[in-house]
Amino acid sequence: MAGVQNSKLKLLVLADIFEKQTDEEHTFTANELCEKLQNAGIPAERKSIYKDIDVLREFGYDIIKCTEKGNTGYFLGERKFQEAEIRLISDAVQAANFISPNKTAELVNKFESFLSENQSKILHSQVYVEKRPKTANERIYYIISELDKAINKNLKVNILYQKRKITDEFKTATEEKTHKVSPYALIWSNDNYYLICNNEKYDNLMHVRIDRIKSVNVTNEKSRHFSEVSNYTNKFDAADYANKSFNMFSGEPKPIQLICNNDLLDVMLDRFGKSVKIQKNDENSFILRTNAAVSEGLIAWILQFGARVKVKSPNDLIYEIRKAVDELAEVYKL
Repeated sequence: MAGVQNSKLKLLVLADIFEKQTDEEHTFTANELCEKLQNAGIPAERKSIYKDIDVLREFGYDIIKCTEKGNTGYFLGERKFQEAEIRLISDAVQAANFISPNKTAELVNKFESFLSENQSKILHSQVYVEKRPKTANERIYYIISELDKAINKNLKVNILYQKRKITDEFKTATEEKTHKVSPYALIWSNDNYYLICNNEKYDNLMHVRIDRIKSVNVTNEKSRHFSEVSNYTNKFDAADYANKSFNMFSGEPKPIQLICNNDLLDVMLDRFGKSVKIQKNDENSFILRTNAAVSEGLIAWILQFGARVKVKSPNDLIYEIRKAVDELAEVYKL
């Protein structure tokens, strides 16, 4: 019985060695694997190592024997995640404003544990993320979990929401207010995580920053159906909502037409998707047709392109653009 237990332990330790210490650049021969097992207090012989490797292969481990000249060692090839995949995930987590510094470090360390120790060190030294403010909300996991629960069970929640305000010169404070809302979806937009919901006091959709929610209390009251407060009927389309809400400013979706310089084609396709309607206007410009929420966010987004984008319709958006330009001109009036 003891021999069986030792054999199982040996396989577990050997698997751990392959996962943490080997990769394409770092291989071990059968003798080196024996030495590592013996250092861990597990008796091992070179002949048995080959059988153990076969067992691990049968279990799904992609253990490869290197055939390059001067290198006859073994290493773990295919992993659950490859280096490039871990790099993408780690970069995304570090760039996310709604994840606190402590939670960011915890997540990145967990992701890097899927790589060998050497791969992890190299990745850690290469990752660079622009320094940006991070939330101090350490309850973000709990809040997301509770909101997910409420969405899946179709229940209203009470959220304690924090909002900053100016109290004195060079000073800010936080005010808190409780809202009862029907939660519909969680979305990530503009480096922040948002809850799309309906405040029971109003007949429309709204969204709030997850990192500004201090606490969540799931009620026993059924949520209001999203069809009562939006144009969605059978299914709530969070992606469509986010696409129409420029910089996460709410507004009534309307058909809009923009005349854009040709050099903005990629920018427009990246923002609206390839399904957007586009036609040639003249040799230097094209007309774009889509639906978008007419809001401060849309106005600011259009103005950033200056004379390279002109609103063709609707008239109320043209009016708001002119108004914003006049106000800006007044601010910078000499």
